[in-house]
Amino acid sequence: MPVRYDEKTKIFTLNTKGSTYAFGVNPGGYLVHLYYGKKLPSTEGVEKLWFRGVYDSLSPQSPYVEDPCFSLDIAPLEFPCSGAGDMRITALSVRGKEGNAVTDLHYKGHRIFDGKPALQGLPATFAKEGEAQSLEIALEDRVTGVTAFLLYTVFENYNAMARSLRLENRGAAPVDLERVYSACLELPGMDFDMVHLHGRWAKENTVARHALHHGLQGIRSRRGMTGPNHNPFLALARQGTAEETGEAYGVSLVYSGNFALDLEVDERGSTRVLAGINPDEFRWRLEPGEGFTAPEAVLVYSDEGLGGMSRTFHKLYLNHLMRSPWAKKKRPLLINSWEAALFDFDDEKLVNFAKAAKELGIEMLVMDDGWFGDRHDDRRALGDWQVNEEKLKGGLSSLIKRVNDLGIKFGIWYEPEMINPDSDLYRAHPDWVVCAPGREKSLSRHQCVLDMTREDVRDNIFGQMCDVISKNNIEYIKWDCNRHISEAASLALPPERQGEFFHRYVLGVYDLMDRLTAAFPHILLENCSSGGGRFDPGMLYYSPQIWASDNTDPIERLTIQFGASMCYPASSLGAHVSACPRTDINTRAAVALWGTFGYELDPYKLTEEEKEAVKAQVADYHKYYDLTHYGDLYRLTAPTENPFLCDWMFVSEDKGEALYTRVIMRRPDKTYQLARLRGLSPDKIYRDEETGELYSGAVLMYGGLDLSARSWQDLGDGTCVVKHFIAQ
Repeated sequence: MPVRYDEKTKIFTLNTKGSTYAFGVNPGGYLVHLYYGKKLPSTEGVEKLWFRGVYDSLSPQSPYVEDPCFSLDIAPLEFPCSGAGDMRITALSVRGKEGNAVTDLHYKGHRIFDGKPALQGLPATFAKEGEAQSLEIALEDRVTGVTAFLLYTVFENYNAMARSLRLENRGAAPVDLERVYSACLELPGMDFDMVHLHGRWAKENTVARHALHHGLQGIRSRRGMTGPNHNPFLALARQGTAEETGEAYGVSLVYSGNFALDLEVDERGSTRVLAGINPDEFRWRLEPGEGFTAPEAVLVYSDEGLGGMSRTFHKLYLNHLMRSPWAKKKRPLLINSWEAALFDFDDEKLVNFAKAAKELGIEMLVMDDGWFGDRHDDRRALGDWQVNEEKLKGGLSSLIKRVNDLGIKFGIWYEPEMINPDSDLYRAHPDWVVCAPGREKSLSRHQCVLDMTREDVRDNIFGQMCDVISKNNIEYIKWDCNRHISEAASLALPPERQGEFFHRYVLGVYDLMDRLTAAFPHILLENCSSGGGRFDPGMLYYSPQIWASDNTDPIERLTIQFGASMCYPASSLGAHVSACPRTDINTRAAVALWGTFGYELDPYKLTEEEKEAVKAQVADYHKYYDLTHYGDLYRLTAPTENPFLCDWMFVSEDKGEALYTRVIMRRPDKTYQLARLRGLSPDKIYRDEETGELYSGAVLMYGGLDLSARSWQDLGDGTCVVKHFIAQ
């Protein structure tokens, strides 16, 4: 059984195939963390691991615990609360009717059950019967009557667990939630490096790694969305941990709004990690009888380095988070009109694009921005989701039929959360815009944000989308989101509930996406936010692929995709071949194969040589589809750590096939180039499909693949090597 409870010792043990997580209930009813790490064959003696030293004279002693060595101020607590003696960062703060925010939760009971419940209104991992086991623990604050239900779900085969929190106000008076984190992780010591992803527009997901220090540190978003600046993921890697060796703890928040991943190293050198909703500008009024559900945090343990951690996230999210049928269904190879046409297109141009795409073997045409309302540039018409029949002269149905008759599928672009002031919708409903009364509205990209906290707004947008989608054979939607939220307030919320705005906004977006995917389950939904500005697990629940970045330069994409792969599977990384002149078209394709693969260019501007190259790339897309979408990823050389090259490989689950790629960013300074591969079976014999040469897996991994001749003679800046190995 993955979840066990020892009635005698009052210790909970959560086991996966390679990890153990243990905590207990102490005599005062506090949950005290004991251990998280490599699987323990026996937990004998684990109860002694709570002790972190005698507390200082300045630390309060709990009135509920007689042990003179125990203080909330230093104990490793499973779910720490504010105001009752713990002076560190805490997971929960509830302000009661008396006006103070003292919060003190004590164990009330628990239940262990098979499976995993859904989280109301929120995306979350899921499991069929027999795939997971859950533990729910009830904790009660005796003064306010607030009851907290901590949910742990153990995915035994993944070295992973999901954690979330549900609160209920069982008291007689309303309370205000001021801090609601989903999970706390206590680790003894501070000999860890923090690994996280930072960036900006067109430079998302750059890996940063630095040693922990005493005090507060962490990453947050206050943008209303996750944003490109920080991703809701971090890892704590034991110092000395490398890509394939050493211990790593991954923390990923399944949430698309203002998040916080906070860390504190206390005076004793112990490390606390909190994951949840950013408490800045958050306040939630909970009336008697009401409940609140926090988003889910996913924890992964790896003793096979950062690579092992990443592969666990990849498999878990592919199999237990991405609920779209397209997660496991082969996706059509598409070409997007944006970089080829921008707003300048009509039905004839699009049909001609489709004809050219068909000749190359491309399977879908996506019509990007500019098809609706009076949309001729980015200054107008967002919110008016009616077909512009001046551009599409025969109407959308006629265009789609003409494209479909060529044997090409059809997709379309939307930006449902946004509105231009120059639009019919704004003129009819100016109160539907996110704005603070008495203050001027900030514009970004000439647009405002629609108030997704309002059901009438969501109903209107959903109705407009349904009117178009239900009447046309649309098989793909690109959902864009091109600005962050300022002047955050809703005209539909009373003053005492304005602190709920940001979270209610995200819940509204989830509701709209849920309604759309339920009404049109056949549609492949791709998420986008000026590129990777909303690349988070919450979006993966609705859309199995997310546009990784507006930057399609293949050399820049190496850093972006390398970083995103820390947590997200390759099948979720939206990646296209564009007209970027920095490298040849083959390198652009090699990089795009580390993702969903597609095209973002004008097919009429391709040379005959490039057209033949595209046909070969299309064949490779189909040939390697299962390998790149479902295989194990091994990151070999990071572009941020080597100034000359980057390489990686995919290995099939049965070790029978591998695809190795090396991109030369700059001609190496050494002529001798050796690549040591990973993930192969040392006992298998592999054939290089290009040359016919045979190698044992052991030779390729421990000796290496000699690329010296090709690296020196054939490979210059921006070129690549791709090798396909097949077990004999």
